[in-house]
Amino acid sequence: MELRNCIKCGKIFGYRGVGPAICDNCKKEAEERFDKVKEYIRDNPLTSINEVAEECHVTVAQIKQWVREERLMFSKESGVVFHCENCGAPIRTGRFCEKCKSEMVNDLDGMYQKPQAPAAPPKRQRETDRMRFAGRK
Repeated sequence: MELRNCIKCGKIFGYRGVGPAICDNCKKEAEERFDKVKEYIRDNPLTSINEVAEECHVTVAQIKQWVREERLMFSKESGVVFHCENCGAPIRTGRFCEKCKSEMVNDLDGMYQKPQAPAAPPKRQRETDRMRFAGRK
C-alpha cells in the first residue's frame, strides 16, 4: 500500500493500487450520489439526463460514466440514448451493443487454442526390450 493524495479532496490516504486514487470518504460520498441518482431515475423514468444531473447535483459526465460502467440504465421512454462505441447502434447502457459484445467474445475465443485431449500414455516396455550393458545382468 502506498500513500497518495485523493484526487477529489486532496487528503492523504493509503492507496491499495486498485481503481482511481480516491479516499474512502470520497468513495462513500460518490456511492451516496449514485444511489440518489438511481432512485431519481427509478421514480422519474421519463426524465432527461440533464434533469437528473440538475436535480441530483451531479455532472452529466458522471452520469454518463455510470452508464458506461453498466451501473445505470435509462428507460426507453426517457429518450436518453447512447451509442455503441464500435458500430454506433443505439444502446441504453454500457459501451457496446449486444451484437458487438458477442462478436468480441467470439473473436477472443478464437485467439486461443482449445486444449487438446491428452495423448495415450506410452506403452510399457517389456523386460527384454531394455538396454543391456556388457558384464551386467
